[in-house]
Amino acid sequence: MASTHQDVVFEVNAVGWAPCGARTALSQHHDDPARLPTAAVGHGHKPSGRYVLAAARADEEDGLRQAITLGALRPRVTYRVAGWISVACEAAEEEDGNQQGGHPVRVSIRVGDDDGGCVIDGGAVCAEPGRWAEIKGAFRLRESPRSAAVHVHGPPAGVDVKVMDLRIIAIDRKARFSYLKDKTDKVRKRDVVLKLGGAAGASVRVVQLDSGFPLGSCINGEVIQNPAFVDFFTNHLDWAVFENELKWYWTEAHRGQLNYGDADRLLDFCDRAGKPARGHCIFWAVDGDVQQWIKDIGGDRDQLMAVVQERIRGLLGRYAGRFPHYDVNNEMLHGRFFRDRLGDDVAALMFREAARLDPGAALFVNDYNVECGNDPNATPDKYIGLIRDLQRGGAQVGGIGLQGHVSNPVGEVICDALDKLSATDLPVWITELDVGEPDEALRADDLEVVLREAYAHPSVQGVVLWGFMQGHMWRQDAALVNADGTVNDAGQRFIELRREWTSDARGRLDGDGQFKFRGFHGSYVAQVTTATGKMLKAFTVDKGDAALVLDMDI
Repeated sequence: MASTHQDVVFEVNAVGWAPCGARTALSQHHDDPARLPTAAVGHGHKPSGRYVLAAARADEEDGLRQAITLGALRPRVTYRVAGWISVACEAAEEEDGNQQGGHPVRVSIRVGDDDGGCVIDGGAVCAEPGRWAEIKGAFRLRESPRSAAVHVHGPPAGVDVKVMDLRIIAIDRKARFSYLKDKTDKVRKRDVVLKLGGAAGASVRVVQLDSGFPLGSCINGEVIQNPAFVDFFTNHLDWAVFENELKWYWTEAHRGQLNYGDADRLLDFCDRAGKPARGHCIFWAVDGDVQQWIKDIGGDRDQLMAVVQERIRGLLGRYAGRFPHYDVNNEMLHGRFFRDRLGDDVAALMFREAARLDPGAALFVNDYNVECGNDPNATPDKYIGLIRDLQRGGAQVGGIGLQGHVSNPVGEVICDALDKLSATDLPVWITELDVGEPDEALRADDLEVVLREAYAHPSVQGVVLWGFMQGHMWRQDAALVNADGTVNDAGQRFIELRREWTSDARGRLDGDGQFKFRGFHGSYVAQVTTATGKMLKAFTVDKGDAALVLDMDI
């Protein structure tokens, strides 16, 4: 991980804390060096071992608090919260806590007076007794606060909280971007040599036709009727995903009344535009996103299993070969509708049946908050555990979907999640990217953070936006194109990045009849103009360490 200059505006180990709660008692301790965690990602800070323990907590809001120096926090600056958290319980409770996966611990930034102030989320972790969990939150302020304090809280009453080396760090994006550009050159580019004997001095023009790293967007039946949307989509995006039209609650809102017409029309649109489409999604694991008629039969295991099988056969039987990807059972880190009623094995069964019916499709898990580092239910480790469980059940997991509904993104945190997920050796896609921020200039910066981290990471193979046009998005303040069709700051940044990641080379063959350039992965055409005429050659630059040597004579 690159070491970048970052402004630490708050740093404390075991001193300066005050208790929150009438009964809360604080004490200072020093942990055994053998039990300390490794240095936190991107923060170049070895744990000190000194921590404060908040005991006798009587409420979830009880914990510990410390003021932040007045003037230390500035508006429009992204801050990262870093440090380590643990919990301690009675022996019996400690064993039970481990079985349940620990307790949520939250870091809040309390801004202004208690009466007229507000509470800003600074991050959350799932902390287990006997282990240190790294906090990785982020926040940003709209205006300079009159006062501010850090508040650590969250577990149930009776659970003691340990805090070690908590820091608030102002992010230096420019330094991070400089590092990522160097990383991108290694990950996404390759040396190319064009050879043409006896043509020294001939002029050469190389043009990249498309990228080996697709960028896409969700679409729906309404937006494909909007000329401004279609224009931006056609010119700047490579893939599509249907926002709702393939989901079970859309294709079968009432039992037995199938509606594939809307999905068919979107597929026809994609075919005409030459854009592949992801299949989103076969099932959705969250209770609130399951249609009522399925809930009504949820208690009848045999009947529920029968309709699950019908759904897989109906959808994949109809569209086999049409969708290169499928999100099989969406958001399993946050929902268990089918597993709670049909057993944990049903998730792997869904993958096995999908692979049988459409063996050419890559089958994805897909979930949110994994790349943010602040959701105790969606840590990279829990995602990897879910994938391993599916694989043990015979699931052919073909990819990892990170939804990417983000606010105040921090590059090092995103990269850390990607690094951990790379241990699965599975390709990663950011499947539903939107960056919510009312200020368009900051939105452009935030979007650039996520795109540069994704593009520079070797495990990531594509990014799909969850829409881009104002008034036609699930999330407000995330548009790249305004309602009137004008491209805003975020959209311009997106176009600039696409341009930056596209190679265009020109020059002349040297004395050995060679022309050398370093190009991004993708498809190309080269034109060599000699005294006798022009010669064209199409080629593809794939990933590789050695130079790609192309003989123009062939």
